[in-house]
Amino acid sequence: MSEDLKAIARRTLEEVFPSGDVAGLRAVTHPDVINHEAPPGADPGLDGMVQTMLWLKGAFSERRYEIHQVVAEGDTVVLHCTFHGRHTGEFMGLPPTNRPFAARQVHLIRFQGGRGIEHWAVRDDLGMLQQLGALSAPA
Repeated sequence: MSEDLKAIARRTLEEVFPSGDVAGLRAVTHPDVINHEAPPGADPGLDGMVQTMLWLKGAFSERRYEIHQVVAEGDTVVLHCTFHGRHTGEFMGLPPTNRPFAARQVHLIRFQGGRGIEHWAVRDDLGMLQQLGALSAPA
């Protein structure tokens, strides 16, 4: 079972999110999902996850997740990855810079019935914003 869950988690980051596949996201996500890392003001449910995926698709081209490690225990899968892309659309008020970026992330997904029902993440958002030129690196 854990190998199946790992494959679903990998597919979500390697195929579904980069392509903006709404039907694919609905297929791997439980209808009662709670995204504990929803952007401020976003719905923490499935509709909010769809909106977030499409928001990222509009802000970044060349999106891909480089998976470094996938660990499963019970009903939970943890993915350590790097999110790569190019900033070609507005992102959090920042106009497109056309800069590439690579930001480390860790995603934890709890599954129920073979679909993700809870999501947590730790992301290097500060590092990503520095790469986009929105913030200066500390001296």
